[in-house]
Amino acid sequence: MGDVAIRVRGVGKLYRIGTRASYKTFRDALTNAALAPVRRLFTKRVKDDGLDGWFWALKDVSFEVQQGDIIGIVGPNGAGKSTLLKILTRITDPSEGEIEVHGRMGSLLEVGTGFHPDLSGRENVFLNGAILGMRKNEIERKFEEIVDFSGIGKFLDTPVKHYSSGMYMRLAFSVAAHLESEILIVDEVLAVGDAEFQKKCLGKIGDVAKGGRTVLFVSHNMAAVRGLCTSGVFLSQGRVVKLGTAADVVQDYLTTLTPQALEARSLEDRTDRSGNGSIRLTRFWVEDEACKPIERCMSGDTIQLVFGYHVPGADALRGVDIGVSVHTQNDETLFVLYASYTGPLLTVRAGKGTLRCRINRLPLAAGQYVVRARVEVAKDEADWPKQGVGYLNVEAGDFYGTGRLGHPGNAGLLVPGTWETGDSSS
Repeated sequence: MGDVAIRVRGVGKLYRIGTRASYKTFRDALTNAALAPVRRLFTKRVKDDGLDGWFWALKDVSFEVQQGDIIGIVGPNGAGKSTLLKILTRITDPSEGEIEVHGRMGSLLEVGTGFHPDLSGRENVFLNGAILGMRKNEIERKFEEIVDFSGIGKFLDTPVKHYSSGMYMRLAFSVAAHLESEILIVDEVLAVGDAEFQKKCLGKIGDVAKGGRTVLFVSHNMAAVRGLCTSGVFLSQGRVVKLGTAADVVQDYLTTLTPQALEARSLEDRTDRSGNGSIRLTRFWVEDEACKPIERCMSGDTIQLVFGYHVPGADALRGVDIGVSVHTQNDETLFVLYASYTGPLLTVRAGKGTLRCRINRLPLAAGQYVVRARVEVAKDEADWPKQGVGYLNVEAGDFYGTGRLGHPGNAGLLVPGTWETGDSSS
């Protein structure tokens, strides 16, 4: 620990729009080498002045990965994540900057890369293993383990052109994961496959990291990134937006997914409300545990539902009870929580202020939910915006603390519990 496994300094990748790759002859290679100094000057010109028909897939990317770290790389489509991994694995060269890699590297960048469709699964294990740098005796020694992990032993002698994409991924990931490399690079391995396979992949990646090897993990599964990774890199439009802990990087990324991020929703002009008006709700927003406004949260997070209010009178209000309810898009009520359920009625000062409802271990599956609120003073209705106060956007998270995301469908509520076996009484 403490030694650098990967060092990236000022890396950029420049592409010409509208061109396609072609086969190059030996003469082309010599010509390219002779023109390399001119190409560097051209790259500098594009960087300094810009030029139509060219774009930077990556620009000024710098970070370090320590040996034994597991680092998550997140960002929207087109952010440059896959381009960065292709540079790290030497599939393509950077247009500028330099990369240091210390250790043997294994990678899984695309489904079935290196597989020959007419060869059987068995033959492709040896072919793909050789492409990844495994020796024949190493493949033979790990062969049974690879096949067992993939779960496709029944189809091992079938040509892989008859495999589904999920079977491709199972076999490809199994070969890459069993490579005895110091560094493993995985790009969207969870995009294909059923829930059981995804669980096995996450477990294997965790085992690799616990074994002291370095892992670079690219995924849109934010719960997996936050649960597995020690640190993170947030890429957007080819640039590094944030470096930090996995939790901080994931939260910053989630915040950018909607254009209205961090904007409190005003309730002051709403007319679909009833009540005597002794107190009025004026705003609604969501905060994380550290009181930072967020637009998205994750299952199992501690969050705070925050309501701005205005008391028009000069005196404080006593006996205030505020309730919040969360509903599906089909208007099914999932839960209701009033202040009086958990403690005494509130005393609210005159003028403007805030009321916070803290929810520990948010028990909601991934989805968008409608939030409603109602305020009573001395058991009389004071304010009720009937159409709701806003939305709660939830991403799949590790609610159960096991690294498993629960039921992949629209489960709604997540319920804590345990299972056990016992002898039959009959």
